[in-house]
Amino acid sequence: MPVDAFLFDKDGTLFEFKATWNAWAADMLGQLSQGDEARAEAMAQVIRFDRAAGGFHADSLVIAGTNGEVAAVLAPFVPQMSEPELERFLAKSAGSAALCEAVPLAAFLDDLLARGKVLGVMTNDAETSAINQLERAGVLDRFSFVAGFDSGHGAKPDADPLLAFCAATGVAPGRTAMVGDSLHDLVAGAAAGMTCIGVLTGMAERNELAPHADVVLPHIGGIPAWLDR
Repeated sequence: MPVDAFLFDKDGTLFEFKATWNAWAADMLGQLSQGDEARAEAMAQVIRFDRAAGGFHADSLVIAGTNGEVAAVLAPFVPQMSEPELERFLAKSAGSAALCEAVPLAAFLDDLLARGKVLGVMTNDAETSAINQLERAGVLDRFSFVAGFDSGHGAKPDADPLLAFCAATGVAPGRTAMVGDSLHDLVAGAAAGMTCIGVLTGMAERNELAPHADVVLPHIGGIPAWLDR
């Protein structure tokens, strides 16, 4: 069935995960620990971030979790903030993270729009962070729908936020593709009845994504050729 709409995950999909989030994590831990090395290391361990290597382990909660989930595991080590304050801090700091586009986004998205495709973003990050980052990348106006875990539709791997995109745009799930780098994205896409496209710009390997995807691409830049197949 033809694909009329694409719903993209953000981190690890539109933006390369490692290049965008490793430096952010190191800085975030430094700020929250207030110079206390033991606290910084304890926080790094619960979010599965290797401070020596400067990168996340593949099973990190941060990869596909919400700011609320991350705040909940960090809160015991951050006595200077309440958990809601910590969640807001994470959203604000994520919104200013240095971005590394998976491909030149403006040209890529304009190509899809020229083909008549409807575009959206659904991330387990906060909506304000997503809007801020897409705006900084100069591509916010390409999307008809942008939602985060806190937008009122739920979070992946539930299908509800994906179906909210279809309801908002009028495109049936069966004519929509969910594009993401994690199992959360692909499980949600399958539950919503969408085509599932996996990409390898996150932390998951091809063999992890392939059983849950209709196709696995090196990055989103392979989508036009996939459409033309």
